[in-house]
Parts: sequence; structure tokens; C-alpha cells
Amino acid sequence: MTQVAEYKADTDLSQYRVKGEIPVPTLIGWLTLAAVPLIVFFAYRSSLRGDPTAPVFLVVFAGLLAINGVAYLISHNSTLQRRGFITVITALFTYLAIQAVEDGSAIIWLFAYPPVVFYISQSRVGVIACSGGLVGVAMLFSPIGDQLFDTPYTASFRLTMLVVFAFEISTCYVLDQSRRRSKLGLLKLAQEFEYAAKHDTLTGLANRREVLAQLENEYQRYLRNSRTFSVLLMDIDLFKSVNDKHGHHIGDEMIKLVASTLREQCRKVDTLARWGGEEYLVLLPETNTEEAVKTANRIREAVSRKSVNADGQDVAATISVGAATIRNAESVDRLLQRADEGLYRAKTLGRNTVCDFEGTFTD
Repeated sequence: MTQVAEYKADTDLSQYRVKGEIPVPTLIGWLTLAAVPLIVFFAYRSSLRGDPTAPVFLVVFAGLLAINGVAYLISHNSTLQRRGFITVITALFTYLAIQAVEDGSAIIWLFAYPPVVFYISQSRVGVIACSGGLVGVAMLFSPIGDQLFDTPYTASFRLTMLVVFAFEISTCYVLDQSRRRSKLGLLKLAQEFEYAAKHDTLTGLANRREVLAQLENEYQRYLRNSRTFSVLLMDIDLFKSVNDKHGHHIGDEMIKLVASTLREQCRKVDTLARWGGEEYLVLLPETNTEEAVKTANRIREAVSRKSVNADGQDVAATISVGAATIRNAESVDRLLQRADEGLYRAKTLGRNTVCDFEGTFTD
């Protein structure tokens, strides 16, 4: 997903949901279900009044709204649904105002326009549409509008209508910006919680739960497509002595040093995780044992070239690595067990070593 943190308050956030929020397609569906029979009702009233054109136009608008709703049910294209709805109601309200339907009282329905448009569209679309509506009403109430349409609106009604309509648009804009910023804040917070739930705080690497989930996904892919994968289980050598001699803050720096080295030496498709304490797990998709051991040695050598400064003294870091590649129909637990056995063997062989389950090692 695009990073929510990069969004501004006037961006279209309708693709993201927060708890309790009505989805835009659902809201448009409800509005359509309410509007169609209401428009047909007023078309019937206009026919009783002997108006020859209003019933026809109103039924056409009702039909267009219904068609837009059916088109969404078929295509599930929410963007097309939203644009179609805005286009139809804009034309409908324009017609109601110009033709002075219901003895001119139908123009009051314009007050429903700003909150609906701001809610279902991007903020800039709402500003453009509502500003255009305000300018249109002002033109309709001007002497030019009188010459073109001969509307029955009184001077006092026109002034009140313009002032109240402008006030409503401004209020809707302010409230919409507040709603968007609040929603953006909730989405950012949710993203932060999601990141924290999947990553280690100190290193920024995936945590144990996340890498286990990735392992399961890779394992299922292996069962379906026989695409092999490997894991590297590694441990910082003599880490306890570093903590005891230099303090936990130096130990934390060493943990972060190894984590940054993993990022430098591994591929983007690899999953890097802090397994616990000073242990790390690397998941290598589509990697056999030979390639896994080469990768492990590259990481080991890169780490051994680095050190942490402790009060002017360089504290060298080395790691031991156990490598294991999935085989046959063994479980993920068995794979991790073999990697752990390789790590134990690397420790017993003098550390700063890479071993696989078969006992092969390099140093």
C-alpha cells in the first residue's frame, strides 16, 4: 500500500477504512435508494400540477441514478459510481434551481449538495464543485439570470440563499478537512501499531512472530511449487562477555551493528529477523544449501571487519552461523532444528564459523 504517512488531509482517503466509517459506495447506494423514489414522487406531483416538462426530466434523472447504481453492482467500479452520482445530482440540482420546481422551493435541496460531495469525493473536487454551485446560484439570481430564466425568487430570498449557501460550503469544507485529518491520524496510528507488531524495536528487523509467518508462507509455496528455500540461524559470539565488560549499551550497539550488516549483505527478497537476544534468523527464498553457505560466509566476513567503539576501544564482533535448506516433506520446526544444530556445531568448532546440518563448515 502507499504509505499513509505521505498523504495530506485533502487526499482521497476513501480507499482506506476506519472502524465505524460508512464506505463511500455503500453511502452512495443508500442515497440512490432514497433519492430515486423521492424524485419519482415529485415528478408525480408536478404532473398533477399540469407541468408538461418537469415530470419527464425528473423521471430521467431518477432513471440515471438507478442506472448508475445498477452499473456499480455489475462492475464494482467505485470510481465510476462516484463520478456518475456526482454528475447526475449536479445536473439534477441545476435543473431544480433553474426551473424553480415546486414553486421555487426545490432549490432548497441545494443544501444537501456540499456535505454529500465533500464526503464522497476528494476535497479539491468538493471545493471546485461547491464553488461552481455557488457561482451558478449567484448567476441565476443576477439580472442576467432573470433575463434568461425569469425565476420567481424574491430579492430577500436570493440574498438569504446566497449567504446561507456560502456559509454551509465553508462549514462543510472546515469539517471535511477536520474529518480527513482525524482519519489520517488514525491510519498513521494503525500503521505504526502494525509495524511495531511485526518488527523488533532495537534493530528494526522483523520480529520472531513475523518471520515465523513468512516462513510458513514460504513453506506453503515450497509444498505447491517445490521451490526450495534456506534459513540461516546466527548468534553473536561471546556476547555475554561484551555486556559484562562494556555494559548493555555497547551490547545494544553490537546488536544493531550486526542488523545493519545483514541489510547490507542480503537481498530485498530475504526476510531478516531478530530471533531473540543476540540471535538472528535469515530466510532465503529460492536458495539451496551451497548458496546459503556462501551468503552466510559473506555476512560473517562482513561482520568480522566491523567493530563497536567503547570508550575509545574497538570491540570486534564475530558471528557463528547454522545453515539449513528445506528438504522432502519435513516441517518448518524440523528445518529450524537443523539450523540450530548447525549453529551449535559452529560454536563448538571455535566460533566465527558457518556450518550446515551435514557438518560441512567454512571459516
